[in-house]
Amino acid sequence: MKGLTLRLCHLYPELMNIYGDRGNVIALERRCAWRGIRVEVSRLTLGDPLDPGDFDLFFIGGGQDREQMLVCEDISAEKGAALRQAVEEGAALLSICGGYQLLGRSFLTWTGELLPGIGLFDVETVGGDTRFIGNVAVRCTLEGAEGTLVGFENHSGRTRLGPGCRPLGQVIFGHGNNGEDGTEGCVYRNAIGTYLHGSLLPKNPRLADWLILRALRRRHDLEGLPPLDDSLEEAAHRAALSLIRRDSGLLWRAIRGSGR
Repeated sequence: MKGLTLRLCHLYPELMNIYGDRGNVIALERRCAWRGIRVEVSRLTLGDPLDPGDFDLFFIGGGQDREQMLVCEDISAEKGAALRQAVEEGAALLSICGGYQLLGRSFLTWTGELLPGIGLFDVETVGGDTRFIGNVAVRCTLEGAEGTLVGFENHSGRTRLGPGCRPLGQVIFGHGNNGEDGTEGCVYRNAIGTYLHGSLLPKNPRLADWLILRALRRRHDLEGLPPLDDSLEEAAHRAALSLIRRDSGLLWRAIRGSGR
């Protein structure tokens, strides 16, 4: 696939990068390089302008409350409108945890502060006084990336989806969007929001390739991507699943022992 270039925008890399989120950008770069695809990574932060036509793929990770508030003020202005336009015009996007929340309609923190979102995703988030923490397994229903996703969640937000988007998948183990309706993440056009840290993409190569293919299709007529030897990635995936199975077994034994 020599001659192809993928233009990737990493948003707020110094502010929104916890639990290995930067590894998602590294995974995208490597999977493109192994196929001979050139990747140009631009890192935009507070105050930087965003031209919606400049990029094929966007990434924003998670952050602490202070950093999330700083980003909220910046992305709620012209940058948010440009990001929405880029997605409407076919760009792909991956947002994790705090980034996912800020791309929704609003986020009401557990301390009562209302952070406006940019409205890319038809979701609303309300913070709780307890956190959802631990390994997660999700049955992904995204066409072209079907299968099990694995990751790690650590969030107090309870996110609920509106009719304008659909879940990324159904929770097999863990809490997902809100711990109640069994959904995890959301999808709108070629944009994905999810609570899965870890990093997500190195252990879930089908999802990484889904993003790469749809990003490249913004400027190129492509049927698919050449396959890669994903034996290492699949081994990491199986290792994460084995931890989840262990955790689920311990949970089941604890429930039985309590008489519930």
